[in-house]
Amino acid sequence: MSDPEVLVIGAGPAGLVAATYLARFRRRVLVADGGAPRARWIPVSHNLPGFPQGITGEAILRRMTEQALEYDAVIERGRVERLQPEGDDFRASLNGREIRVRAVLLATGVVDHHPDLPGVDRAIERSLVRICPICDGYEASGKAVAIVGQDDRGVREAAFLRTYSDRVTLIHTGSAEALTREDELRRMGVELIRAPIDNVRLEGDRVTALSWGGNFRVFDLVYSALGTSPNADLARALGAKVGDDGCLVVDAHQRSSVPGFYAAGDVVRGLNQIAVAGAEAAIAATAIHNALREADGWTVR
Repeated sequence: MSDPEVLVIGAGPAGLVAATYLARFRRRVLVADGGAPRARWIPVSHNLPGFPQGITGEAILRRMTEQALEYDAVIERGRVERLQPEGDDFRASLNGREIRVRAVLLATGVVDHHPDLPGVDRAIERSLVRICPICDGYEASGKAVAIVGQDDRGVREAAFLRTYSDRVTLIHTGSAEALTREDELRRMGVELIRAPIDNVRLEGDRVTALSWGGNFRVFDLVYSALGTSPNADLARALGAKVGDDGCLVVDAHQRSSVPGFYAAGDVVRGLNQIAVAGAEAAIAATAIHNALREADGWTVR
């Protein structure tokens, strides 16, 4: 490929969908794959449209990658270390070289704050510790569910999961002052435990026990309600506007406050759904293509 026109930063669902759209628009697109998108954590997704029997995160990413490559998008392993405006364009540092592009789409997602439990990564892979009740709360129906939280986000997650089970327990590991809605837990019939978790046992297909102060309890599933941090350092360095939650602020066309700089997926808002990320990526890619067409004089008013 000759010099790219558009740089997509991130090779998760949002970045790969955007790459497919841009490549089909006959744009020269380069995807910087920083490795290990959150979608790889998905053991089996049952709420992605078109896959009623479920599909793994690995399979989702593989299919999306194959589709982008089919239309000659270029995917390169490596992290963009620096991004800066240069006239109407951008200059990015990737794998020791400088790349000049006309537009940039940020699709770097977020980083989960996992509970400090032994073997937590493996437990997430096995779907014993979960991070998204919107994605898989249905699978918690009727089960004994523990939520690990440090503030009122734990209360909100407990309220959401009460849709599916009447056996919900919030294990609050933060300070007493951080939990202000204990009355809501009582109203919903959610048990509250205030204690740090000091041990966990995983066996077979269940969390056999969590312990605090020597007391062990058995749960079928554990949810983390510890939040996320957006990967928005490159956006902040450009001076792009971010919200109080650290997510990038964009308009209806996924445009940031910096001209030519777009964003899609989890780095934009907190719903953290593949279907949403894909829709935002399609909107962003189309807006980028149309903006470049207009700049080149290929639009009719």
